[in-house]
Amino acid sequence: MKKLFMIIPLILLICFTLNCQNQEAMAELEEIKAQAEVEAQNEELIRNYFKELDKGNAEILKEVYTPDAAYYFPSGISESMSVEHEIEMVKMFHNAIPDLIHNIEELFSVGDRIIVRFVARGTYTGELEEMGLPATGNKVEVSSIIIFRIENGKVVEERQEADMLGFMQQLGMELKPKEAEK
Repeated sequence: MKKLFMIIPLILLICFTLNCQNQEAMAELEEIKAQAEVEAQNEELIRNYFKELDKGNAEILKEVYTPDAAYYFPSGISESMSVEHEIEMVKMFHNAIPDLIHNIEELFSVGDRIIVRFVARGTYTGELEEMGLPATGNKVEVSSIIIFRIENGKVVEERQEADMLGFMQQLGMELKPKEAEK
């Protein structure tokens, strides 16, 4: 009988311990589930963003980005561009390439970051006056990688790298070495 009284508290202690571990595991599982939901929402935000860009809707930036969002292009510059400046760039490129489509090749979510690798394709029928490049009618293709940082469902930072040299060559520009000084 004494052994039974010693075993019952031991069994209760084991049950209590297992229940506590189960609650911790459930809390951890709920946290992981909540993070996965946020990441899925962020992915959908970025997919819809690109769909709107493909329609030429530069104003989507005002909906998707915070007013003080930072845009770095190329990603290593120290001073960011404003959302308004990015809107102007989107308009400029859409005017030059009205059929521009972004094909998302890869999209990853990691915490508050979305990493997107895409290829943008279109026909250069407009003009990039700011760059002195007349319309050529050439088909163009530009690969790019963007890292978005998202907080509370809005982009707060974007860092982009794109093959601008390849883009310029597709428009007919040539890369020539500097002439040696005599």
